[in-house]
Amino acid sequence: RSLEGLKTFSYLEELILDNNLLGNDLLLPRLPHLHTLMLNKNQITELESLLDHLAEVAPSLRYLSLLGNMACPNELVCKEKDEDDYQRYRYFVLHKLRNLKFLDTRKVTRREREEALVRGAFMKVVKPK
Repeated sequence: RSLEGLKTFSYLEELILDNNLLGNDLLLPRLPHLHTLMLNKNQITELESLLDHLAEVAPSLRYLSLLGNMACPNELVCKEKDEDDYQRYRYFVLHKLRNLKFLDTRKVTRREREEALVRGAFMKVVKPK
């Protein structure tokens, strides 16, 4: 559950952290060469703060996967979620991380990138209080 030792690997390019009980307190050190990050099946529920953090500490990120987290709304984590919910999530992620080439299991399309630029900021999923 601790990522403390990562700071010594500043040239790290790929990092797979699947199934590690990582939550919203996830803090990565600055990893300027990191291009692939897998965070599948953890306990991440807050998407925007994670994306802001990743944009800051991993500017070279091109491949990201968040499947199996509550922050990634799809049928894997919630039966009430559908493809429209997932697509809105994709637009929001692409709005925040504009250099991604792959998100979860799918390549980012030109149409998705264009839609993210226009409407991605408005696709944020807000939880009722």
